Amino acid sequence: MTAHALYVTAAYAASAVALAALVGWILLDGRARRRELAELEASGIRRRSDKAAS
Repeated sequence: MTAHALYVTAAYAASAVALAALVGWILLDGRARRRELAELEASGIRRRSDKAAS
């Protein structure tokens, strides 16, 4: 394997790791926000957009 191929492989691997980390972060943050919203709604706090529906 040439030095160039090693560099390209390392660049692809680093990009894949970074993308996987970002996707994981988005999924975990979305889960946390849904949990936080459920806690707020359970405590009686409603969304402003909920007024338009009722």
